[in-house]
Amino acid sequence: MKQPLLNAPRTFKGGIHPPDFKSFTEGNSIQMYMDPKMDLVFPMVQHIGAPCKPTVKKGDLVLRGQVIGEAQGYVSVPIHSSVSGKVKDVKPMLHTNGSKVLSVIIENDHQYNEVEGMHKAHDYKNMTKAEILDVIKNAGIVGMGGAGFPAHVKLNPPPDKKIDTIIVNGAECEPFLSSDFRLLIEEPKKVVEGLRIILHMFPEAEGFIAIEDNKPTALSLMSLLTTGEERIHVATLKTKYPQGGEKQLIEAITGREVPSGGLPADAGCIVHNADTVVAIYRAMIEGRPLMRRIVTIAGGAVAKACTFKVRIGTNVQELVEAAGGVVGTPSKIICGGPMMGMAQVSLDIPVLKGTSGILLFNEEQDFMGDETACIRCGKCVGACPIHLMPLMLNRFALDRDWASFEKYHGMDCIECGSCAYVCPAKRHLTQTFKAGKKIIADERRKKAAAAKAAADAKAAAEAKAAEAVPAPAKAEDKAGAAPAGK
Repeated sequence: MKQPLLNAPRTFKGGIHPPDFKSFTEGNSIQMYMDPKMDLVFPMVQHIGAPCKPTVKKGDLVLRGQVIGEAQGYVSVPIHSSVSGKVKDVKPMLHTNGSKVLSVIIENDHQYNEVEGMHKAHDYKNMTKAEILDVIKNAGIVGMGGAGFPAHVKLNPPPDKKIDTIIVNGAECEPFLSSDFRLLIEEPKKVVEGLRIILHMFPEAEGFIAIEDNKPTALSLMSLLTTGEERIHVATLKTKYPQGGEKQLIEAITGREVPSGGLPADAGCIVHNADTVVAIYRAMIEGRPLMRRIVTIAGGAVAKACTFKVRIGTNVQELVEAAGGVVGTPSKIICGGPMMGMAQVSLDIPVLKGTSGILLFNEEQDFMGDETACIRCGKCVGACPIHLMPLMLNRFALDRDWASFEKYHGMDCIECGSCAYVCPAKRHLTQTFKAGKKIIADERRKKAAAAKAAADAKAAAEAKAAEAVPAPAKAEDKAGAAPAGK
């Protein structure tokens, strides 16, 4: 039986209520900025997993939709050129993660000539799950909420993980950002059809389009479009941060808890961002690889807050200029939202598959008080959506007591920033957790590599020793041998 639409808002335990600042962008339609003037930059790292290998070299001519970065392994997806033009260079360029990453630089010829066969549509209803997954992988689709996990991997959990719930994440709980909201109300049919494609791969699953109750227009529109859909439901969520986190969505919609160190599939769920679902629709129905991105440009240091549809690889500086340029000198530049986004040193960075927004803050918005001693008020504990003890984890991280950090489940931190937001002492909680998790993860990788090297060395030594042992004589040779001295 179909569940009622627009039911009582659901939520999770914990979380915070920061001002959403969405009024600057939520009422503005998506603007098309699809003819970039500057060179486009395509880093070979745009997803979790193995980096891509460039398939082009300086001087090559490329077409729109052509693969310019080849996937290296299962947890990897290709990168496609979003324009036609000439490869100016292949060299390290500044990435949004702060490092320099091998990138393909393309001079746009503004012709947008396409690679042959790009618009081939697929009849997914007559395709197997494996065939659909191949299309999704070859289209270069990743999670577009920011994490960048390859979509085909998430949609292919181990056989022992029974998936009964597919969630389309339309919460968009980060302040300022409105790219997903505008997508939900401007391309809603693509969201619904994209979910149908996913449900086709999981015939026993139910689908939920999850939207916070501060987006009534999107809720009403999605409810109308899913009328009569037996397997698709609209879930109304309370407006709260971080409602858009995978674990929080699963808790709010199903009441289940993802186990410590586990994945959504361990709770029988798969969660995909709304734009990821649209990308799946475009790959299957329109035959298009992932080449475009919807990006919010906002903040007190930009002339006009806008939401653009842009080509992946477009220079962020050019987008800011299209939004009227900067006002004064930005005090902070953030790629993503203000809670979980990454601070940038320059606007000379490209739009990536996971770029949901660019925020330019003035000094007032960037204000952060001086860090003082913890007063043990417990506000961070109440705010943590994972139910951790941030005050203790902070102490362990500062003392470099990684054993205790792990014992108190520090590796389960989702780095949402809720604890730091409510802390009256302005403790740098999330920053220390992020650094601590990286240190522990690096140490785990070193130990795993050392263990593998030791195992490989042992196996090689055993193989060499086995080769040195003479083979035993055959029985007939022993029988025919003459006695000694005869």
